Amino acid sequence: MEAMILFPAIDLKDGQCVRLVHGLMDQATVFNDDPAAQARAFEEAGFDYLHLVDLNGAFEGKPVNAAAVESILAAISMPAQLGGGIRDLATIEMWLDKGIARVIIGTAAVKNPALVIEACRKFPGRIAVGLDAKGGRVATEGWADVSDLTVLDMARRFEDAGVAAIIYTDIDRDGALQGLNIEATVALADAISIPVIASGGLSSIDDLKKLIAANCSGIEGAISGRALYDGRLDPKEVLALLKGLR
Repeated sequence: MEAMILFPAIDLKDGQCVRLVHGLMDQATVFNDDPAAQARAFEEAGFDYLHLVDLNGAFEGKPVNAAAVESILAAISMPAQLGGGIRDLATIEMWLDKGIARVIIGTAAVKNPALVIEACRKFPGRIAVGLDAKGGRVATEGWADVSDLTVLDMARRFEDAGVAAIIYTDIDRDGALQGLNIEATVALADAISIPVIASGGLSSIDDLKKLIAANCSGIEGAISGRALYDGRLDPKEVLALLKGLR
Protein backbone atom coordinates (compact mmCIF):
# COMPACT_ATOMS: atom_id res chain seq x y z
CA MET A 1 0.00 0.00 0.00
CA GLU A 2 1.07 3.57 -0.64
CA ALA A 3 1.61 5.74 2.43
CA MET A 4 -1.66 7.04 3.81
CA ILE A 5 -2.16 10.75 4.31
CA LEU A 6 -3.15 12.10 7.71
CA PHE A 7 -5.01 15.36 7.14
CA PRO A 8 -4.90 17.67 10.18
CA ALA A 9 -8.24 19.48 10.38
CA ILE A 10 -8.89 23.14 10.94
CA ASP A 11 -12.59 23.76 11.48
CA LEU A 12 -13.44 27.46 11.29
CA LYS A 13 -16.21 29.08 13.32
CA ASP A 14 -16.42 32.86 13.66
CA GLY A 15 -12.82 33.17 12.46
CA GLN A 16 -11.46 30.81 15.11
CA CYS A 17 -10.09 27.27 14.98
CA VAL A 18 -12.59 25.05 16.83
CA ARG A 19 -13.76 21.47 17.22
CA LEU A 20 -17.38 20.43 17.55
CA VAL A 21 -18.90 17.34 19.15
CA HIS A 22 -21.30 15.46 16.83
CA GLY A 23 -21.41 18.55 14.59
CA LEU A 24 -23.26 20.69 17.15
CA MET A 25 -22.37 24.37 16.78
CA ASP A 26 -23.24 25.10 20.42
CA GLN A 27 -20.64 22.54 21.54
CA ALA A 28 -17.60 24.23 20.06
CA THR A 29 -14.24 24.20 21.79
CA VAL A 30 -11.84 26.93 20.64
CA PHE A 31 -8.34 25.53 20.16
CA ASN A 32 -6.70 28.51 18.51
CA ASP A 33 -7.92 32.02 17.70
CA ASP A 34 -5.24 32.33 15.00
CA PRO A 35 -6.01 29.75 12.28
CA ALA A 36 -3.02 30.80 10.16
CA ALA A 37 -0.65 30.14 13.07
CA GLN A 38 -2.29 26.74 13.59
CA ALA A 39 -1.86 25.90 9.91
CA ARG A 40 1.82 26.89 10.06
CA ALA A 41 2.30 24.68 13.12
CA PHE A 42 0.84 21.69 11.27
CA GLU A 43 3.11 22.31 8.30
CA GLU A 44 6.17 22.69 10.52
CA ALA A 45 5.26 19.40 12.22
CA GLY A 46 5.68 17.69 8.85
CA PHE A 47 2.14 17.20 7.62
CA ASP A 48 1.65 17.17 3.83
CA TYR A 49 -1.99 18.16 3.33
CA LEU A 50 -4.46 20.30 5.29
CA HIS A 51 -8.22 19.79 5.72
CA LEU A 52 -10.28 22.96 6.18
CA VAL A 53 -13.98 23.36 6.97
CA ASP A 54 -15.96 26.60 7.00
CA LEU A 55 -18.49 25.57 9.67
CA ASN A 56 -20.53 28.77 9.50
CA GLY A 57 -20.55 28.40 5.73
CA ALA A 58 -21.90 24.84 5.98
CA PHE A 59 -24.92 26.11 7.89
CA GLU A 60 -25.45 29.30 5.88
CA GLY A 61 -24.83 27.79 2.45
CA LYS A 62 -22.19 30.34 1.43
CA PRO A 63 -18.58 31.15 2.41
CA VAL A 64 -18.40 32.90 5.78
CA ASN A 65 -14.84 32.37 7.02
CA ALA A 66 -13.16 33.46 3.78
CA ALA A 67 -10.75 35.85 5.52
CA ALA A 68 -9.51 33.07 7.81
CA VAL A 69 -9.10 30.66 4.88
CA GLU A 70 -7.15 33.26 2.91
CA SER A 71 -4.86 33.92 5.90
CA ILE A 72 -4.17 30.18 6.11
CA LEU A 73 -3.36 29.94 2.41
CA ALA A 74 -0.96 32.87 2.75
CA ALA A 75 0.79 31.18 5.69
CA ILE A 76 1.49 27.71 4.22
CA SER A 77 2.93 26.08 1.14
CA MET A 78 1.32 22.63 1.54
CA PRO A 79 -1.95 21.91 -0.31
CA ALA A 80 -5.28 22.36 1.45
CA GLN A 81 -8.75 20.99 0.77
CA LEU A 82 -11.81 23.00 1.82
CA GLY A 83 -15.46 22.24 2.47
CA GLY A 84 -18.40 24.16 3.90
CA GLY A 85 -20.87 26.40 2.09
CA ILE A 86 -19.70 25.51 -1.40
CA ARG A 87 -22.94 25.20 -3.36
CA ASP A 88 -22.27 26.51 -6.88
CA LEU A 89 -19.69 26.57 -9.67
CA ALA A 90 -18.76 30.21 -9.04
CA THR A 91 -17.79 29.46 -5.42
CA ILE A 92 -15.80 26.40 -6.49
CA GLU A 93 -13.92 28.46 -9.07
CA MET A 94 -13.36 31.28 -6.58
CA TRP A 95 -11.70 28.97 -4.04
CA LEU A 96 -9.56 27.18 -6.62
CA ASP A 97 -8.39 30.56 -7.95
CA LYS A 98 -7.45 31.62 -4.42
CA GLY A 99 -5.18 28.60 -4.03
CA ILE A 100 -7.30 25.81 -2.53
CA ALA A 101 -6.02 22.54 -4.01
CA ARG A 102 -9.23 20.57 -3.69
CA VAL A 103 -12.80 21.69 -3.04
CA ILE A 104 -15.17 19.47 -1.06
CA ILE A 105 -18.82 19.45 -2.09
CA GLY A 106 -21.18 18.12 0.59
CA THR A 107 -24.78 19.31 0.74
CA ALA A 108 -24.80 20.30 -2.93
CA ALA A 109 -23.66 16.80 -3.92
CA VAL A 110 -26.87 15.42 -2.42
CA LYS A 111 -29.22 18.15 -3.61
CA ASN A 112 -27.60 18.95 -6.95
CA PRO A 113 -25.49 16.00 -8.17
CA ALA A 114 -25.18 17.65 -11.60
CA LEU A 115 -22.97 20.30 -9.98
CA VAL A 116 -20.42 17.65 -8.99
CA ILE A 117 -20.38 16.20 -12.50
CA GLU A 118 -19.97 19.63 -14.09
CA ALA A 119 -17.27 20.68 -11.61
CA CYS A 120 -15.30 17.45 -12.14
CA ARG A 121 -15.41 18.04 -15.89
CA LYS A 122 -14.24 21.63 -15.54
CA PHE A 123 -11.67 21.06 -12.76
CA PRO A 124 -10.41 17.47 -13.09
CA GLY A 125 -8.75 16.02 -10.00
CA ARG A 126 -9.74 18.96 -7.82
CA ILE A 127 -13.23 18.02 -6.64
CA ALA A 128 -13.97 15.83 -3.62
CA VAL A 129 -17.36 14.84 -2.24
CA GLY A 130 -18.07 14.95 1.48
CA LEU A 131 -20.52 12.29 2.63
CA ASP A 132 -21.48 12.68 6.26
CA ALA A 133 -23.49 9.85 7.80
CA LYS A 134 -25.84 9.74 10.75
CA GLY A 135 -27.02 6.20 11.39
CA GLY A 136 -25.76 5.27 7.93
CA ARG A 137 -27.84 7.99 6.22
CA VAL A 138 -26.40 11.05 4.50
CA ALA A 139 -26.81 14.33 6.41
CA THR A 140 -26.73 17.81 4.83
CA GLU A 141 -26.93 21.51 5.73
CA GLY A 142 -24.13 21.34 8.30
CA TRP A 143 -25.50 17.94 9.41
CA ALA A 144 -28.82 19.52 10.43
CA ASP A 145 -30.90 17.48 7.93
CA VAL A 146 -30.72 13.72 7.48
CA SER A 147 -31.77 12.31 4.09
CA ASP A 148 -33.09 8.85 3.16
CA LEU A 149 -29.99 8.10 1.11
CA THR A 150 -27.26 5.75 2.28
CA VAL A 151 -23.61 6.73 1.88
CA LEU A 152 -23.07 3.94 -0.64
CA ASP A 153 -26.09 5.04 -2.71
CA MET A 154 -24.66 8.54 -2.90
CA ALA A 155 -21.08 7.46 -3.59
CA ARG A 156 -22.18 5.24 -6.48
CA ARG A 157 -23.86 8.22 -8.17
CA PHE A 158 -20.42 9.71 -8.75
CA GLU A 159 -18.58 6.54 -9.71
CA ASP A 160 -17.81 7.75 -13.23
CA ALA A 161 -17.77 11.50 -12.62
CA GLY A 162 -14.06 11.86 -11.93
CA VAL A 163 -14.36 12.66 -8.21
CA ALA A 164 -10.88 12.82 -6.63
CA ALA A 165 -11.96 11.46 -3.24
CA ILE A 166 -14.94 10.70 -1.00
CA ILE A 167 -14.56 12.07 2.52
CA TYR A 168 -16.66 9.79 4.70
CA THR A 169 -17.53 11.13 8.15
CA ASP A 170 -19.37 9.23 10.85
CA ILE A 171 -21.19 12.09 12.60
CA ASP A 172 -22.02 9.97 15.64
CA ARG A 173 -18.29 9.68 16.32
CA ASP A 174 -17.11 13.10 15.15
CA GLY A 175 -15.32 15.08 17.84
CA ALA A 176 -16.11 12.40 20.42
CA LEU A 177 -12.79 10.49 20.26
CA GLN A 178 -14.63 7.16 20.00
CA GLY A 179 -12.42 5.78 17.25
CA LEU A 180 -12.87 5.72 13.48
CA ASN A 181 -15.69 3.65 12.03
CA ILE A 182 -13.18 1.43 10.26
CA GLU A 183 -15.63 -1.31 9.28
CA ALA A 184 -17.97 1.11 7.47
CA THR A 185 -15.07 3.02 5.89
CA VAL A 186 -13.45 -0.14 4.51
CA ALA A 187 -16.82 -1.43 3.28
CA LEU A 188 -17.38 1.81 1.38
CA ALA A 189 -13.86 1.85 -0.09
CA ASP A 190 -14.22 -1.78 -1.22
CA ALA A 191 -17.55 -1.04 -2.92
CA ILE A 192 -16.46 1.92 -5.06
CA SER A 193 -13.47 2.88 -7.21
CA ILE A 194 -13.18 6.43 -5.78
CA PRO A 195 -10.51 6.84 -3.06
CA VAL A 196 -12.00 7.21 0.44
CA ILE A 197 -10.78 9.40 3.30
CA ALA A 198 -11.87 8.34 6.81
CA SER A 199 -13.17 11.02 9.15
CA GLY A 200 -14.89 11.24 12.52
CA GLY A 201 -13.73 10.02 15.90
CA LEU A 202 -10.03 9.34 15.31
CA SER A 203 -8.72 9.04 18.87
CA SER A 204 -5.25 7.47 18.85
CA ILE A 205 -2.50 5.97 16.73
CA ASP A 206 -4.22 2.60 17.22
CA ASP A 207 -7.03 3.79 14.92
CA LEU A 208 -4.49 4.38 12.17
CA LYS A 209 -2.81 1.04 12.80
CA LYS A 210 -6.21 -0.67 12.42
CA LEU A 211 -6.89 1.28 9.24
CA ILE A 212 -3.53 0.18 7.82
CA ALA A 213 -4.11 -3.42 8.99
CA ALA A 214 -7.35 -3.49 6.99
CA ASN A 215 -5.08 -3.43 3.94
CA CYS A 216 -7.64 -1.60 1.83
CA SER A 217 -6.02 0.06 -1.19
CA GLY A 218 -9.05 2.30 -1.67
CA ILE A 219 -8.39 4.30 1.50
CA GLU A 220 -6.37 7.45 0.79
CA GLY A 221 -6.01 8.52 4.41
CA ALA A 222 -7.74 9.89 7.48
CA ILE A 223 -8.62 13.24 9.02
CA SER A 224 -7.73 14.14 12.60
CA GLY A 225 -8.85 17.12 14.64
CA ARG A 226 -9.33 16.88 18.38
CA ALA A 227 -6.80 14.06 18.90
CA LEU A 228 -4.04 16.24 17.44
CA TYR A 229 -5.09 19.32 19.40
CA ASP A 230 -5.24 17.62 22.79
CA GLY A 231 -2.04 15.61 22.33
CA ARG A 232 -3.51 12.13 21.95
CA LEU A 233 -1.74 11.88 18.60
CA ASP A 234 1.96 12.64 18.40
CA PRO A 235 2.73 14.06 14.93
CA LYS A 236 6.22 12.52 14.71
CA GLU A 237 5.02 9.07 15.70
CA VAL A 238 2.02 9.21 13.36
CA LEU A 239 3.97 10.49 10.37
CA ALA A 240 6.67 7.86 10.89
CA LEU A 241 4.00 5.14 10.95
CA LEU A 242 2.22 6.39 7.85
CA LYS A 243 5.39 6.89 5.84
CA GLY A 244 6.74 3.48 6.78
CA LEU A 245 9.73 4.89 8.63
CA ARG A 246 9.20 2.91 11.82
